Amino acid sequence: MPAFKYSFIGYDPLTQVRASGREVDVSPKKAREICALIKGMSLTKAKKFLEDVINKRQTVPFRRYKKEVPHINSQFKFHAGGYPVKAAKEILKVVKNLETNAEFKGLDTEKLIIIHAAVMRGVKIKRYIPRAYGRSSPKFNTLVHIELVGKEAL
Repeated sequence: MPAFKYSFIGYDPLTQVRASGREVDVSPKKAREICALIKGMSLTKAKKFLEDVINKRQTVPFRRYKKEVPHINSQFKFHAGGYPVKAAKEILKVVKNLETNAEFKGLDTEKLIIIHAAVMRGVKIKRYIPRAYGRSSPKFNTLVHIELVGKEAL
């Protein structure tokens, strides 16, 4: 059993399946925007969308973290957006893991819908860069936890 807990409440192990990526080295803001977008999508549609983001054919609208982001047209009709390739690759791994877990449970992956997609900030890796005159500058890196829960649509 894992030592962590999921943030999703009301999990039914007979009809739902879940997967997570722990301590992933991606941007928390970009991962949050992708997860907010794939929530409610079917599994095949989410995989296709993430592959299009990786190949830079589809943009991800940045709805919360939209300051100092270039204006890019997308199908979602929002002015700010981008191509978060690294975050999309890591979330695609978790989506494929969710599909594998669903196959193991005997659920139909064609009918699977992502009902919960969440990103939480994890451990902060603290490093310091030495500077002149005995000073130093911090160089911190925040890791991310990604959680997905899928449910078979009726």
